[in-house]
Amino acid sequence: MSLNLEEQKAVDRFKTNVVEPSMTKLVIVDFWAEWCGPCKQLTPVLEKVAAEYADKGVVLVKVNVDEEKFIASQFQVKSIPTVYAMFQGQPVADMTPARTEGQIKQMLDQILAQVAVQAGADGEQPQQDVSQFIDMAEQVLADGDATRAVTIFAQVVEMAPDSVNAHAGLIRALISAGEAQQAQQIFDALMPEIQNDPGLTPAKNALELSASQVDDSELAALRDAASSNPDDMDAGFAFAEAAFAAGQRDEAADTLLSLIAKDIEWNEGAAKAKLLQIFEVVGLEDPWVVANRRKLSHILFG
Repeated sequence: MSLNLEEQKAVDRFKTNVVEPSMTKLVIVDFWAEWCGPCKQLTPVLEKVAAEYADKGVVLVKVNVDEEKFIASQFQVKSIPTVYAMFQGQPVADMTPARTEGQIKQMLDQILAQVAVQAGADGEQPQQDVSQFIDMAEQVLADGDATRAVTIFAQVVEMAPDSVNAHAGLIRALISAGEAQQAQQIFDALMPEIQNDPGLTPAKNALELSASQVDDSELAALRDAASSNPDDMDAGFAFAEAAFAAGQRDEAADTLLSLIAKDIEWNEGAAKAKLLQIFEVVGLEDPWVVANRRKLSHILFG
């Protein structure tokens, strides 16, 4: 079959993400789209079940039909969600009718009884699968669903209790979900070697920023103090810290950028350092961070 360049790229992505892992694993392929309401209901269920079955050799791959139209057409996807189970490069079951957690587990049990997937040795979770779920949880957190991200990260921690990235993600997700106290408790309970790992730095920064959280009346008072005296750098800095801890990150960034523009050297560059710390906590690839980094660059370099 003659393929154009874009179709060949789509095939190559599918081989890498689905076909190659399916040589040894059972891959659940979830065809979905952002605009699909039923997809948003089914996806968390698939993620939960796939995480629970990861040590049995099951992985989940999501295929956005709007981005992978050629692949969707090859599978003759007429409606979504459409879900297939693939093993050794071939579809082995149409899982679309299974919509509840119980139905999905029942179907997976039937499939796993018939195909020879490779699970982790002695039930240990393979790192590749752990990385997949960490990436999934990070995307869910970036999309703004902190509660679901907490659930996924917590499951990864259970599968891989030594994973620094899983613990870091769980702490950050809990803070985003408004559970800063629980996040601190989890951090305090970690082994010293995990606490001191560089990979936990974003979580430490998130905990430090969350410590500035105040109630609504205090936040309003800090806002008033900063706005009534724009030249008071200390007032602006205090408000920016509290605003970010309260989830008002636009106000926090705008205030810090304003302080940097006024005097970048103030308090040994505290405003710039705080803004960079916020960028690291949110994620350097996050669109919000990218946009505000441009604003910072414009202030610094014109």
